[in-house]
Amino acid sequence: MPKVTKDAHKPGDYFVDYETKVFEDVKAEPGEKALVTFHTMAFEGSIGLVNILNAIRLNKKGYETSILLYGPGVLLGVQRGFPKIGDEAFPGHQNFNKNLERFMVEGGKVYACRFALQALYGSGEPALIPGITTIMPQDVLDCILLHKKANAVIIDTWTV
Repeated sequence: MPKVTKDAHKPGDYFVDYETKVFEDVKAEPGEKALVTFHTMAFEGSIGLVNILNAIRLNKKGYETSILLYGPGVLLGVQRGFPKIGDEAFPGHQNFNKNLERFMVEGGKVYACRFALQALYGSGEPALIPGITTIMPQDVLDCILLHKKANAVIIDTWTV
């Protein structure tokens, strides 16, 4: 049986070089846009949260950034909490809400498909985080196409 000869890790240690950046820090040129789409479920993986954080970062880099919630993605934008709306039932329970709110406060736009909200998930506009703009299902494709025409950075977030 091999022997472990290294000291146990302790708080304050690190495993990687977190200071050396390999690529230049890209900033948007005036008028450049970005779109992050979400067709994913809240709490069913990390991609929803990771790409909300990417949208926040795109915004900070100067891109005019929008988030598009459609299909199951609209559930990222609903108000949540337990026992009351806004209460955090467990650590991280409000991650989606807090980061979408932060994104909007910092100038980002969030759109949610009305069809998915009502027809698929039996919810309505009052359930959404204040500041989210609801759109018609036909607007989902047009939102993507308009960003594509503007040569926007587009990150599509899907889970199946």
